[in-house]
Amino acid sequence: MTHVRLAVIGGRVSRMVWGRRDEEYIADFCLVSKRFLEDDEYRLFRFHFLLGADWKLCCRQLKMERGVFFHAIYRIQQKLGRVFRELRPYALYPLDEYFGGATREDVSNQRPVVLEMPVRRQGLRPPLRKVA
Repeated sequence: MTHVRLAVIGGRVSRMVWGRRDEEYIADFCLVSKRFLEDDEYRLFRFHFLLGADWKLCCRQLKMERGVFFHAIYRIQQKLGRVFRELRPYALYPLDEYFGGATREDVSNQRPVVLEMPVRRQGLRPPLRKVA
């Protein structure tokens, strides 16, 4: 069962919106994946990640070797990881930003943490001879 939630949308003008955030995330995840992957990559992505097939079944179904399968999986993870992080205006990763937590803009507007160097009571003394 899905849940409809009332969410507060922050920004210059905050407002409240009804939505199914889980389903919206799933739809965005699938559509972005389909848009940015090649046809062969998307077939492998769909079998392995969306349908949950293990590597043996994927290799048998897609007629590929084990090493080729795992290299393709690593390339897909790298490609989609970058896309999910850099997607604008709402990145799919990290999840707290997508689901209405703190956004990068909110974090950058906060006062930066400044560490102060300890003050030495003695003055600096230069070396008296050349150090080798």
